[in-house]
Amino acid sequence: MPLTTPDTSVTPIVLRDGAVAIGGRPVLRGIDLTVATGEFVALLGANGSGKSTLVRALTGLRPLTRGDLRLFGVPSGDFDQWQRIGFVPQRSGAASGVPASVREVVSSGRLARRRLLRPLGAVDRRAIDDAIALVGLTERTGDGVGTLSGGQQQRVLIARALAGDPELFFLDEPTAGVDLHHQQVLADALGALKDRGSTVVQVAHELGPLAPLVERVVVMSDGRIAHDGAPADAPGHHDHGHHHDVRRHDHVPHVSSPLERDR
Repeated sequence: MPLTTPDTSVTPIVLRDGAVAIGGRPVLRGIDLTVATGEFVALLGANGSGKSTLVRALTGLRPLTRGDLRLFGVPSGDFDQWQRIGFVPQRSGAASGVPASVREVVSSGRLARRRLLRPLGAVDRRAIDDAIALVGLTERTGDGVGTLSGGQQQRVLIARALAGDPELFFLDEPTAGVDLHHQQVLADALGALKDRGSTVVQVAHELGPLAPLVERVVVMSDGRIAHDGAPADAPGHHDHGHHHDVRRHDHVPHVSSPLERDR
């Protein structure tokens, strides 16, 4: 797969004293977070703890009311290299009610890499094919996304992000509602992502098969970071599994960003 070599000299995420208010109500307060190149970070927390709001702030979906955010060393207000960032929403966004094949959806991930109306080139087609292969859907390339299982739809979304060849990935509860077999397939795909040196931040309510990939856990509580460190040291950790009771996203209004222009 044609890869962009991660720039290890520039830290992908640096947030200092970050705060977000929605409708005048403080949701995030005093957030200090740095994510280094190649890290695989799980963002955990109870419903309403602020974890999804934090991801939206880091991806430009939600403006900060205070603080300094830098993406790849660039102040967030000046950042325009959105092709370096991949965002994988929950699988509900895969079909979007529009009949489209797996290849068509994954191809949309190349939009940030191409000039407007420019046809797909050889590099684009190879990136699309390789992304589909990486998530194990080569045999379903021409099938409609709406005919796929929930786990397969989630893999389509991961392939769409992969096709854009970003250096930083955000995943929003990638295993939510996905059976154990497909969770393992997702884990294998994300393992390949990690092996290539990509930086990954995932929101999760439990780690399951992804647990071996996670190097660092950030636990949110009441709009603040309550824990930032090794998974084994996280509150609620159990040796037999990594179950954290986080079943739904924070209930906040949705706003679009450049990362959602093809949705």
